[in-house]
Amino acid sequence: MMIVLSNISRLYDGSSAEASSVHQDCDLHIDGARIARLGPHDPGLVGSDSLTVIDASGWTVTPGLIDCHAHITVTGITGSHLDASNSPTGLARTEKILYRTLVDGGVTTARDIGGATHSIKRLVEEGVFIGPRLKIAICMLSTTGGHADFRGPDRCHAGLSRLWPEGPGRPSSIVDGPWECRKRVREIAACGADLIKLCTSPGVASPSDQLEHTDFSAEEIRAICHEADGRGLKVAAHAHSKAGIRLAIENGVHDIQHISFMDAEMVELADKRGCTVTPTSWVVMTLPQAPGLSDFVREKSRRVSEVHRNAVDFARQGGLKILAGTDAVLAPMHGRNWMEVATLIDDGLSPLAAWYGATGLAAEEIGQTDTGVLTAGKRADFLVSPENVIDDPLRFGNGGLSEVVQDGIGHRGVISALPQRKYADTVARILD
Repeated sequence: MMIVLSNISRLYDGSSAEASSVHQDCDLHIDGARIARLGPHDPGLVGSDSLTVIDASGWTVTPGLIDCHAHITVTGITGSHLDASNSPTGLARTEKILYRTLVDGGVTTARDIGGATHSIKRLVEEGVFIGPRLKIAICMLSTTGGHADFRGPDRCHAGLSRLWPEGPGRPSSIVDGPWECRKRVREIAACGADLIKLCTSPGVASPSDQLEHTDFSAEEIRAICHEADGRGLKVAAHAHSKAGIRLAIENGVHDIQHISFMDAEMVELADKRGCTVTPTSWVVMTLPQAPGLSDFVREKSRRVSEVHRNAVDFARQGGLKILAGTDAVLAPMHGRNWMEVATLIDDGLSPLAAWYGATGLAAEEIGQTDTGVLTAGKRADFLVSPENVIDDPLRFGNGGLSEVVQDGIGHRGVISALPQRKYADTVARILD
């Protein structure tokens, strides 16, 4: 049956950051899991046995969010949180995060940038877990003592990092030397990765590396990027420091993430190489106040937060493609993913530029081009709100997110005429 959201007050279609992508008084036609048509409101449209017309006047509709830097296996960065994630209950925790990310956070597609395995991706695809469809990196590659090495100072008695230790479907993230880097990329690709993630600079949350240090050498980064390119995979790099940003850009990385110390010179270099950036602004502003951090980690997070907004402004002025990604590594962040769009606006992006980085542009850059834009033939992934969330995404809070629709199926039960998916459906699917 065809379903029409009739006379929508405001709709952002996700196709650009221009005002032409915002429509008023329009109709959205949905045919099963796909968008059939978006057009001006037809006041003569009448429901029938084959057509359901839903009065959408007063509603704002946007594409479902695409989180370009998700961590759906992480509920915190302290030792106890990491141990819980790696315990036998870890998969149950991941299932809860997936559900909240979709149903509360409005994320219909997520690029998990480290942690999620192909088995988790399949559980979502098979309908066993309710959550955003996934693109996965599986690992976050770094050197010994680098950002993925969470063994701490007493490392001689700790053979495995507490951050995503190797296991079924997930090789170790810690690797040294160009040929071992090549082999690890081959392993990750064989495990079903959609992209490769590496660290070209130290991180904020890691327990032993300094922000000014480097991680991989140029030769190691080139080896990783060469192997990834040979398998049709793009490479994303965790890069806070200027040295790390330069290493990433000059040696084949496509997406530069965090970008805390990016300046005009680095923007110009990134533009010449066709790089995108994913600033993760929300987490940078959130971490300094997070409970349970060591003094060392809190000081690093404070330093990064002081300069990060300048880096985003450099990227904006330089015309770089800016993607929205939460880097949700704290439990309260899951299910509030729209906060990244709001924070990018606070950092100086126009509302439509921030939305574009979380919808159409994001879909294009992560290789999920069947979504992100509300146009004929695309997946019916969209959000419904009684508020003008296009201008102010903060309005998603406090009841501002009415319905989350993924592949034409509602998940919050607010629009009864839409097919609805609930936990009972997953139970039935598991028992079939």
